[in-house]
Amino acid sequence: MNLKEIREMINLMNDNDLTEIEVEREGTKIKLKKASGEYIVEPARPRPIEYRQEAQPAELPAGGAGADAANANTKEITSPMVGTFYRSPSPESPPFVEVGQIVEVGQVVCIIEAMKLMNEIKSEIRGKVVAAPIDNAQPVEFGQPLFVIEPQ
Repeated sequence: MNLKEIREMINLMNDNDLTEIEVEREGTKIKLKKASGEYIVEPARPRPIEYRQEAQPAELPAGGAGADAANANTKEITSPMVGTFYRSPSPESPPFVEVGQIVEVGQVVCIIEAMKLMNEIKSEIRGKVVAAPIDNAQPVEFGQPLFVIEPQ
């Protein structure tokens, strides 16, 4: 979908007094909401964040943390989309989470930029971050592990 098509959808919303519209075409899904006189463009997530039971040893850091993360009690926070992975909200800001830190359910752990939109990725599990195999500003694929968590 290009900018011209999005503008046409906005005009369609205005002409018909719609507050929300969702369009899916050729595997691309876009949702527009009108709130307080402003338009909010929300890309639809392909599917919810998934957790895998066992971490792959090749994705784990060397040293003591690798032994902890390799056990069957770890879960992965995976990428729900293709995009660019960012550890912090801006280059000057500290990372959202670090290895060894406890994360809470609903806590933002990173941002994935997709189609010029910043998408906050939130943890759906409480636990200790035992591995973070992706470097800042690296491309990620759908389903790629972003963090390995030891549930608590």
